[in-house]
Amino acid sequence: MKILVVDDEQEVQRLFEQRFRKERREGLVEFHFAFSGEQALQFLEQQKVTDLALILSDINMPGMSGLELLRAIREKYRELKVFMVTAYENDRNRELALQFGADDYLTKPLDFTLLKEKISTIL
Repeated sequence: MKILVVDDEQEVQRLFEQRFRKERREGLVEFHFAFSGEQALQFLEQQKVTDLALILSDINMPGMSGLELLRAIREKYRELKVFMVTAYENDRNRELALQFGADDYLTKPLDFTLLKEKISTIL
């Protein structure tokens, strides 16, 4: 399963690689990382999106926000699963994320046990 993680904090890559070490080693998940909304859209344009099972996107990023990215994804790639992630929980962001078509809404720090359960339902 290919997963695209979009977050402007580059240390997120190391965190995901550590927390999913076993799953990566067993070939269950393959992570790709984009460090901006714009970079994520470039990735989607260059890949076969049918191979991508999930996008995990931060909401608060410089430049294109995660909510703007979500809207762009929904316009062009309706079939993709998108989970929005934020460190700044607020009802307005949650409402907008769900209104724009997010499949789930998670808060940081991520509960990786819960995230793995949610990912397993996509498998």
